[in-house]
Amino acid sequence: MAASDKSVDDSLYPIAVLIDELKNEDVQLRLNSIKKLSTIALALGEERTRSELIPFLTETIYDEDEVLLALADQLGNFTSLVGGPEFAMYLIPPLESLATVEETVVRDKAVESLRTVAAEHSAQDLEIHVVPTLQRLVSGDWFTSRTSACGLFSVCYPRVTQPVKAELRANFRKLCQDETPMVRRAAANKLGEFAKVVETEYLKSDLIPNFVQLAQDDQDSVRLLAVEACVSIAQLLPQDDVEHLVLPTLRQCASDSSWRVRYMVAEKFVDLQKAVGPEITRVDLVPAFQYLLKDAEAEVRAAVATKVKDFCANLDKANQVQIILSSILPYVRDLVSDPNPHVKSALASVIMGLSPMLGAYQTVEQLLPLFLIQLKDECPEVRLNIISNLDCVNDVIGIQQLSQSLLPAIVELAEDSKWRVRLAIIEYMPALAGQLGQEFFDQKLRGLCMGWLNDHVYAIREAATLNMKKLVEQFGAPWAEQAIIPMILVMSRNKNYLHRMTCLFCLNVLAEVCGTDITTKLLLPTVLLLAADPVANVRFNVAKTLQKISPFLEASVIDAQVKPTLDKLNADTDVDVKHFAAQAIAGIAAEMELNVFRTAVPPCMGAKIEAALDSKLITEAPPMPPASDNEILQEMNAKAAAEAAADDQPPARVDSEC
Repeated sequence: MAASDKSVDDSLYPIAVLIDELKNEDVQLRLNSIKKLSTIALALGEERTRSELIPFLTETIYDEDEVLLALADQLGNFTSLVGGPEFAMYLIPPLESLATVEETVVRDKAVESLRTVAAEHSAQDLEIHVVPTLQRLVSGDWFTSRTSACGLFSVCYPRVTQPVKAELRANFRKLCQDETPMVRRAAANKLGEFAKVVETEYLKSDLIPNFVQLAQDDQDSVRLLAVEACVSIAQLLPQDDVEHLVLPTLRQCASDSSWRVRYMVAEKFVDLQKAVGPEITRVDLVPAFQYLLKDAEAEVRAAVATKVKDFCANLDKANQVQIILSSILPYVRDLVSDPNPHVKSALASVIMGLSPMLGAYQTVEQLLPLFLIQLKDECPEVRLNIISNLDCVNDVIGIQQLSQSLLPAIVELAEDSKWRVRLAIIEYMPALAGQLGQEFFDQKLRGLCMGWLNDHVYAIREAATLNMKKLVEQFGAPWAEQAIIPMILVMSRNKNYLHRMTCLFCLNVLAEVCGTDITTKLLLPTVLLLAADPVANVRFNVAKTLQKISPFLEASVIDAQVKPTLDKLNADTDVDVKHFAAQAIAGIAAEMELNVFRTAVPPCMGAKIEAALDSKLITEAPPMPPASDNEILQEMNAKAAAEAAADDQPPARVDSEC
């Protein structure tokens, strides 16, 4: 009897711990307890989870929002812990309570979990348990329950009977007409989602009137959400119905008194265009697009300016050029000189994309003058956006016609007071150099690239060194030897130690692309010279540089020049210099040993052992094998014969895997 009582006490212990922690004053303890619910449920078993744990959670839902959020999240994954889909209805009551709390984040998570749990119900259980929950939420006294109800219609509707579907449509209509703006906002937000599961006849008869009503709501926060629903509804209806049922409301939204609604139309314009098709676009959307391009609010103009390229790309191909030239470009010209810099910057980021659509002749005639204006714009973001999209024009007409206008714009951006603008033009320079050609670059832009190496901002100097590497990859090592390496080596004698360090950083990256000859002949002597620099920062960067360029040096050069220098640095008075020198000596030694190992061991064996070294399966390479492959095979065959003799088995011949 005592043993039986003890087993009962042990089985009750998990729920007792949970109750204690849930009632603890420490929020973190309560939160930890909620996060362990799945463990507690497993300990209790499915039946006791349904009969004890879930009722307890339902009765005690009154806590900090953080705890409730964790509970809502946990319950969404609880179906298997209560016995599977046939018992999923036990999770509805606590989630229903959580869906009515005041905190929006908790309600949203509870609705998300309710949707997950509802999807796991059978069609019969859905009508018995989930639909009544939805109806209770719809008729709740507080707006919180009614807003949560809006998210459940699209989950329930497809799997219920026709009479229940009619009730759900009526309930949704009731929410669309609710006196509280927050509820109408939630209904507008879920209208498009609900429209996708409703039959077409009821979409026209029930949901379209709701859509029209929401699009005419007193609150602009409701009207702008109706614009999103407009896209979903237009995708579901035939073209004739779109023209009669949706377009009047869309025209009204495009000229809405609230700029936020017009902004939402601008944001969704390309989606609307794809939904309604080319004919309605030509007749109705092009005038609406023009209207938005000359909107009084800069935010709206900026939003629609970013859609110019995509809108034009989706026009009917037969009339595309004509529509762009006659209906879009006149308004684009006005935006090029817009008083708001954000509008001009937004347009500059996409206007180059019109070139492939218009072709070479129209690009030269119509777009080139606009590009030249934008390249001289006072706003650096505008000039930068034009330069960063030059590849579109280069593919159509070549860049030569822009080169003379590009130069002043590039120079101004290179010297801009904002370092992020300078950084952006540096990052685009390799592509620009490739488009302009080596001769133009050497004459006009090479000096700028060298000037960035001396910038007072470290991020610019760092980007400039990487830029040098990319330029060498673009133009080749012989060009680097003649054009930039001599100028970089001069920096090693600069009085400012930061410039001498930048010189080392450049040599680090140039060694990777210049090859062994140039590294040995030009780069290494300068690095060795800086080993005697009076500034410790320079000396320890010499040690780091020697380690980085050592893979591009011959072993004899390393022994004769690099090792003596590192030994000297290893005896330096500065502790950091000694540290990095020792690190470099060890790193170079390991690299040289691995290289010797690679050349001495047959390739297949070397690959296997090297992989073992890399994966830390062995800590050092095995002893060096005999020099020739034949001797290796003989040794391996002798070993196999000895092992076979011990086992009284005929020896198996070992063939080379190489």
